[in-house]
Amino acid sequence: MRLAAAVLAAASVLLLAACGYEGTVAPTAKQVSGTLPKQQTPPTLAKGDPTAGKKLFTSQGCTGCHTFTPRADLDKLPQYAKKANQGALAQFVATSITNPGNYIQPGYSNLMPTSYGNLPSKQIADLVAFLTQKQ
Repeated sequence: MRLAAAVLAAASVLLLAACGYEGTVAPTAKQVSGTLPKQQTPPTLAKGDPTAGKKLFTSQGCTGCHTFTPRADLDKLPQYAKKANQGALAQFVATSITNPGNYIQPGYSNLMPTSYGNLPSKQIADLVAFLTQKQ
């Protein structure tokens, strides 16, 4: 009985040692047939009202996490947009509202709710107008 257990243990060790020995191999295509899809251009945002956007910003609870003050996150939106390299500032802000996990600034966590993507497009445009105006 001890011999069988020892053989089983040795076989298990050898089997585990052999797993992954050669590393992971992923197949690579030698050629591609067809054409790549064209880059989709983001939809054009409607002209927003910064005053209405400010009211939404407050009523939607945005002030619980975001502020406009020296060294605050919203003061750096142009720098974040440039670093993200995902289009113009307004488009970057709109995407950050509707799909907050699309780009996460290093040093921040993906904590923003995704429910803001359900806001009507006019309200998103108003928020973008408020957030992108000179403070």
